[in-house]
Amino acid sequence: MRVLIVGPLSGELGKAASIVLSRGALVDHVESVDQAMIRICGQGDHKLVICGIDSAIAQLVEGLRRERISTPVLACGPEDPELAALAIANGAEDYIPLPPDPDLIAAFIQNASNETQTVLSCDPVMLSVLAKADRIAASDASVLITGESGTGKEVMARHIHQTSKRAKGPFVALNCAALPETLVESELFGHERGAFSGATARRIGRFEAASGGTLLLDEISEMDVRLQAKLLRAIQEREIDRLGGNSPVPVNVRLVATSNRDLPSEVAAGRFREDLYFRLNVVSIALPPLRSRPFDIDFLARHFAHQYSEMNGVSDRRITPEAFLMLENHSWRGNVRELENAMHRAVLMAPGDVIDVDAFEFPPTPAAGNFSAAHDPMSPWVGHRMEEVEQALILDTLSHTEGNRTHAASLLGISIRALRNKLRDYAEQGAAIPPPSHGVTVS
Repeated sequence: MRVLIVGPLSGELGKAASIVLSRGALVDHVESVDQAMIRICGQGDHKLVICGIDSAIAQLVEGLRRERISTPVLACGPEDPELAALAIANGAEDYIPLPPDPDLIAAFIQNASNETQTVLSCDPVMLSVLAKADRIAASDASVLITGESGTGKEVMARHIHQTSKRAKGPFVALNCAALPETLVESELFGHERGAFSGATARRIGRFEAASGGTLLLDEISEMDVRLQAKLLRAIQEREIDRLGGNSPVPVNVRLVATSNRDLPSEVAAGRFREDLYFRLNVVSIALPPLRSRPFDIDFLARHFAHQYSEMNGVSDRRITPEAFLMLENHSWRGNVRELENAMHRAVLMAPGDVIDVDAFEFPPTPAAGNFSAAHDPMSPWVGHRMEEVEQALILDTLSHTEGNRTHAASLLGISIRALRNKLRDYAEQGAAIPPPSHGVTVS
């Protein structure tokens, strides 16, 4: 992964840069925020920005927001609570006291690189799918990964990248559902300065950022048909045209696409190009829903219980047989993502050293044979308080936008400030909040 250091390297900030290098990351350095924006927009693969407290942090964060780049910014400075509070108020994700703590910086690097995601399974159904992924990983063939929301399509895409010959190259992801249609083209292909109103600097797109590695187009079925034609040309010609550019730019990427929709049905309905479908579907991998992987329910429940116990600083809690039975009988419409959130809540809510049935909160499911309940999507919430329904809607929307707060607020019709206040309240109540998305994702 690549980290950008902003500020003079003389003194303690230089020590922080040395620690980042020693942890295996690539380091770029600029002196000012203006230089930082040019470097970030022009290179496109920075996973983390470490910025000296003397730099204009608010200006940098606003510039990144304006360019729709979600790279986290860490502020560095003296161990001073007031300076730390000011930096975070100006938009920094966190504050690193100087002189820098190597373990603290390593933790931030690991969190930003997102390299800990692995495919975990013990179920024969899922293991056979994983074996197929391993067989095709070494090739450069395009891969289409299908499955319900929450089954782990992006995790599988990362696994394919990490076991491929492109593993040392970048892994770049674009969630086609998390951006308005008008912005997807610029995100994919980049733009030149002045290409449109607000394009104040040249910015490379995801195709260029992924060159030499893997480009994941998440939820490809959400892409507008008109943009699909430009994507098809990029795949066929292995070159892209930046918006406002005068000449094509060669790219070398392996494409992995995901969809939770039935793409042949989308093709038949005229919402997805048939030629693009065949270009993407050289190899297809269908991820089974969690209810079809019964052995994974207990296995993953134990894994998440251990993970979130450690994360929250509580003792590793045993899951009772009664709780396991309840988990096995649950429908898991949200698949692995729902199970992970359920176990996170259970770790926080369990009153003792074990996780029992009373630590879980599941919305009621429609009763069998009840026509109105089975066909009315709101019926599971009848009898629940308004604030419970509101919380579920907000968190589901945030999951849909892969943690993109700005887009989630837009979809919900509320201000970003109101959304942040809601999320802060939910976190204080122990809810699992989807982490902020980090734009270009490079491993």
